[in-house]
Amino acid sequence: MLTRFLPYRLQTRLDNWRHDRACRPVLETAPIRPANDGLVIFSMMGTAVLLPYLVAVKSFWGQLRRGRIVILSDGTLTTEDRAVLAWHCGKPEIIDIADVDHNGFPAGGAWERFLSILDRRGDDYVIQLDSDTVTLGRPDVVADAIAANRSFTLLGGPEWDIGVKTCTDYVPPAPDNPGEARHIQSRMERALASIQGAERHGYIRGCAGFAGFARGGNGRETARFFHDEMARLLGHAAMAEWGSEQVTSSFVVANDPDPVLLPYRQYGNYWAEPWDADCRFMHFVGAHRHDGTAYRDATRAALAQMDR
Repeated sequence: MLTRFLPYRLQTRLDNWRHDRACRPVLETAPIRPANDGLVIFSMMGTAVLLPYLVAVKSFWGQLRRGRIVILSDGTLTTEDRAVLAWHCGKPEIIDIADVDHNGFPAGGAWERFLSILDRRGDDYVIQLDSDTVTLGRPDVVADAIAANRSFTLLGGPEWDIGVKTCTDYVPPAPDNPGEARHIQSRMERALASIQGAERHGYIRGCAGFAGFARGGNGRETARFFHDEMARLLGHAAMAEWGSEQVTSSFVVANDPDPVLLPYRQYGNYWAEPWDADCRFMHFVGAHRHDGTAYRDATRAALAQMDR
């Protein structure tokens, strides 16, 4: 196809336009009927991902059939966007990013999203749901984790089915290139064994795109400890880099009581490879989001299951 010779920025615009067109039928589906039942489905989003977000949240809620929606606006939501969200998501609570207290933590890099979740888990079980996800089947493992009030995380890849390791026992994967070695995730993982009490703390390489935080957790305390230790070891500037929040999220989940690691065969990240026939949930990560037609195909499959 000639489109593969387009400049990256133009190709991205074309891919997003094609995907929005595939998502547009979501506007014809029945609205979410929220319940104040102790579950919050939380996402940070903005005007650019309005339609994919509606597919993500409605496909998830439609399979789970519980919870209410809370949204962190990235600052770009328009009045029209808010009206669409009010209709389709049952008048969700919308938090403006400028109103999030990030005292003692970095600003940006999805930290406001993570901090907002931690601030709400005292009274509710909170699920972080990215807008580039699609739920394809009943998420039974997630439903069981909620019922048992156990935190959960999507794994970064199939190799992380090894489970939670102590920070002294965790062995980071060898980077494939110098760029990976310099990435904040690699640097933080190499520093895990040097944090205070490393032998008493756990870690799992999870994915913050889909994670559950059990009700009654200690709010920001664990995250603050980990942030401060990493800032001591790597510097405060490092903790402002994109990706530091994801490592911190994985640390918090790993140190909650008896966390659930979602089976990768059913809950995965899309790496431009075929997925299992029993896949229930797919996160279309940025690097391969629009490779082929998988994202659009999954979107259409989810739309076909939604109420009209």
